[in-house]
Formats: sequence, C-alpha cells, structure tokens
Amino acid sequence: MTENTPLLGSRPRPSLSYKLNAILFTSYVNILLVFVPIGLIAGYYDMGAVTVFSTNFLAIIPLAALLSFATEELADKVGQTIGGLLNATFGNAVELIVAIVALTKGEIQIVQASMLGSILSNILLVLGCCFVAGGYNRVQQSFNQTAAQTMSSLMAVATSSLLIPAAFHATTPSSRGDEAVLALSRGTSVVLLVIYILYLFFQIKTHAQFFEETPSAATGAEVVEDEHESTLEPVEAVFMLFVVTIAVAFCAEYLVDSIDSIVTKTGISKTFIGLILLPIVGNAAEHVTAVIVAMKDKMDLAIGVAVGSSMQIALFLTPFCVILGWFIDQPMSLYFDTFETAVLFVAVFITNYLILDGESNWLEGAMLIATYIIVAISFYVYPDSPLPPPN
Repeated sequence: MTENTPLLGSRPRPSLSYKLNAILFTSYVNILLVFVPIGLIAGYYDMGAVTVFSTNFLAIIPLAALLSFATEELADKVGQTIGGLLNATFGNAVELIVAIVALTKGEIQIVQASMLGSILSNILLVLGCCFVAGGYNRVQQSFNQTAAQTMSSLMAVATSSLLIPAAFHATTPSSRGDEAVLALSRGTSVVLLVIYILYLFFQIKTHAQFFEETPSAATGAEVVEDEHESTLEPVEAVFMLFVVTIAVAFCAEYLVDSIDSIVTKTGISKTFIGLILLPIVGNAAEHVTAVIVAMKDKMDLAIGVAVGSSMQIALFLTPFCVILGWFIDQPMSLYFDTFETAVLFVAVFITNYLILDGESNWLEGAMLIATYIIVAISFYVYPDSPLPPPN
C-alpha cells in the first residue's frame, strides 16, 4: 500500500475535471449556457429589446438547473433539516430573483403574473405531463395520499388568501378600498409565512414519516436519486450558488428592463409574458425532473416537485414579495385581477379533485394539460388591466 492508496471504504476525492463535468452535464438544458454571456453582452450594449429578452430568457433556463444542482449538493452535506430549509430558499430561486428585480422597478403586474403563472404551470402543465409520461404505458399509478392531501389543503388555504382580498376590494367603497386591501394583504402575508414555516416543521420534524419517500416534496427542488453521491464540497456548493445567483440577477434585470419594449413592439400583454413565458424560465429544471421521475413510476417525487413547488410559491414567495414591497414602499398586494383569481380557483379545484384519491392515469394528465392550454389562450387574448394604486 502506498501513501496515495485510499483507505478501505473511503471514496477518492473527485478531481476538478470530474466536478466540472458533473456540473456541466447535470442536465440537458445546460446546452443553453452559451446564451448566458450572449444575453449579458446583449443587455449591456442594449442590442434591441427582442434580442435582449430572448437571449436572457434562454440564459436563465440552464442557470435555474445549476441552482437546483448546487442546492442539492449542499443539502446532502448539511443534513435533512437544514437541507430542507436550503431547498425551501433556493427551490424557486429564479422566480424569487425575477420577482425582486421587477418589484424594485415597480413592475407589480409582472410580479403578480409571474407568481400566478408559476403556480398554474406547476399544478396544470407539469403535473399533467407527469401523469401522461408515467401513465401512457400503465393502467394507473399510485402515490402517497396523505402527503398529497396535506399539500392540496395548503393550496386551498393559499387560494383563499387571494379570494378574500378580491372579494373585499369588490365590496368596499373605492375611496378607502385600495388602502384597506393593502393593509389586509400585508397582514395576511404574515399569516401565510407563519403557516409555511409550520408546514416545514410538520414535514421535516413532527410528521416526517408521511414524507419519507418525498424528501423534496415541500420545496419543489430537483430530486436526487438514492444512489447519488455528492460531488461538491459545501464551500464549493456555496460558491456555486453565489456565482449563479449573481448571473441570474443580471440576466433577470436585463429581461425585466426589456419587457416594456417587447409589449410595445409585439402587442403581447405584460400579463401573458409574466403568467405564461416567465414561468417556463424558472421551472424548466423542475419540469424535466418531474417528468423523468414520473416515467420511472416514482409518483410521490413527481407530486412533490409539481404540487410542492406551487405550494411554496403561494405560501412563501408571494407573501414574501408583499412584505418586501412593504419595506421598499411598493404597493404589492394579494389583490389579483378578478379573472386571474377565478382561473387560480378553477385550477386548484381541478388539481385537488384529481390527486385526492392517490391515483393517476394518462387521461387525467391530458385533462390538466388541456386546462393549461385553455388558460394560456385566455390570457393571450385577455387585455392588460393595471391594478389601481393604493391611495
């Protein structure tokens, strides 16, 4: 035995080239990394709204996959509890960064549309694709009914937090209604954040046995196979998170800045861009992950990615943006357009109805996808209706 021979049972430390290969080839979407420098250059030199929007749109997709990879690598090292909190923070990091950038620029309509769009794309499009991909060659698939019921119940609570401000606004005199809705939204957001923290404690600590097969169910983060061995050291994973987050922030800023020009040149509404196009960016990595695990008949993981991610956006990201708007003096509220609120209610109702029995098939997936297509068409023809600012 030489001094370079590893001890029995130990694993040789991966080389730098091995780590780089693991990072670059962790997902098929990483082929789009070439658009990161192109998008940054296009934004810096202002090469036209269409070029800036399209290149940064494509650039953020692989960056989202890299964020998911780094988060899971770090979670493998720090244990389940802290790992769950890390996933809760970075599972929807792209949506959060885009929302913060848009919020600081006063683009409240973009923020609200992107939050709602991420919820709809996850519970309709992603879940529908999972049901189709996993069920096309099977009679039916089963999943953890208790975990699904818990998440669907929390989605119902989140939906009610949007329905109540809409009903309040419709029945309150306009002379003081906007200011009252803003106060209601901020108080409700605090409650929702508390509920989300309680759910994390419920999922990680007190009722962990209900979620043993879905360790990432509360976060919507990318699922890692049981045989996966972490590649990066904690310091390396943190550094990767830091670098990728900065890149996402720059791409998101150029993306948001180009939206007004895109609306003027193409006639596409801000609502459609935020509700249909932007969620494709933030959820691309999760979409691929959910479909792959569904094809492997791991429906607990697929449900956790799709429904869990929507729940996190509804209970954490949206109220967080309301509270952040409070601090930076932006009138972000939980009052959504009546049509948007109605669409969310219908989507959550259909999804909850289909998953409560703990079984799925490809026809149910087709119904969810069809519902999403109808929603996309409706928002494409639906005109922008900016919400009135509070008095």
